Amino acid sequence: MQRIRTSLPYFKQFGWDAEVVTVDQAYSDMQKDYLLLQTIPADIKIYTVNALNKKWTSKIGFGNLAFRSYWFYRKKVNELLKQKKFDLIYFSTTQFTICVLGAYWKKRFKIPYVIDMQDPWHTDYYQDKPKHQQPSKYWFSYRLNKFLEPIAIKNTDGLISVSENYIIDLKNRYPEIKNVPSATISFGSFEPDMEIAEKNKGAFPNLLELGFKNVVYIGRGGFDMHKAITPVFKAFKQGLNEQPVLYGQLKFYFIGTSYAPHGKGDLTILPLARQFGIENHVIEMSDRIGYFHTLATLQQAHALFIPGSDDPMYTASKIYPYLLTNKPLLAIFNSDSPANGVLQEYGVQFIYNYNTDADIIESINNFLINVLNETFGTQEYDEGALKKYSAKNLTSKQCELFTKALSGKV
Repeated sequence: MQRIRTSLPYFKQFGWDAEVVTVDQAYSDMQKDYLLLQTIPADIKIYTVNALNKKWTSKIGFGNLAFRSYWFYRKKVNELLKQKKFDLIYFSTTQFTICVLGAYWKKRFKIPYVIDMQDPWHTDYYQDKPKHQQPSKYWFSYRLNKFLEPIAIKNTDGLISVSENYIIDLKNRYPEIKNVPSATISFGSFEPDMEIAEKNKGAFPNLLELGFKNVVYIGRGGFDMHKAITPVFKAFKQGLNEQPVLYGQLKFYFIGTSYAPHGKGDLTILPLARQFGIENHVIEMSDRIGYFHTLATLQQAHALFIPGSDDPMYTASKIYPYLLTNKPLLAIFNSDSPANGVLQEYGVQFIYNYNTDADIIESINNFLINVLNETFGTQEYDEGALKKYSAKNLTSKQCELFTKALSGKV
């Protein structure tokens, strides 16, 4: 959703008129944030479709929004394609099942389509993981994704992804798309968001405890992030043992760590904190919060932390709002993560790789000491990177890929 939302103000500038088909918000159990509508241009046509009621479909194991809305998408877009001339269909969603309709519409209406791979669709990542670390209904979803992915991918006319590794993996898996145009395009920074968050900050409850130096991460959790979080907890534990009064002023927040419905998410970070005996300094809130509540909370923090996954293909789309706050930032990723390069371009100072940096504990402690002593000023980032990764510039890259998809040129 964020990719499309921050691109809509610029598509027309680069020669494309966009119309959006989306599920009526009443059928989604995700956190609602109506302030997002303020950033949508008034002239954009938006069509909403229904979905089956989750109350009933979940009884037979189908709570996924893509399954519940599939036939409604098919019907609505069929109507639009019969009524009007469209050049291209663009799928930008992590509800990947919907992308299968691209092959159907291409066959029936001779219209090309592009898929935006924001996450892996079919992946073997969890195959060797303990059952408690696997997603819900993993046995079924793994087999279903393995069946559905090739239907959509083999027929696509273009691929966009936040990670070059995702594209390489797909082209190796499906030789049929070896010469299909593709582009690695990260999510962009959208400065109007920060203005809206600042203007409306009084509307959100304060989640951070006063009287402490608060280090904040907002985003999904998971056992795959333990390798990135562990050195931070080790460094903090060491500092707490050596300087208990000083380090006792620190608190770490992990907010919105689960995609589960409100109140039903499992805690995946706090158990790790308990292993280090620092649970009194670590607060995990599994419930998701709204996007602008997220931005307002990041703005209130003393410092920010972004942990990466142990999956080397992982890149954190959330890094751009973090950078726009100009707060001190600690980032820890796998050394092969594409996020490292982006952060380095911006000039972020405290970027470490948990699997290669031998002195990582000392480096993290240096960061924490600066937070505690309030020696960090406002962070300034490279102007070239700010422009390169702006939503406007990255929308132009999407449009370039669209044109290539229409011509079939790589």
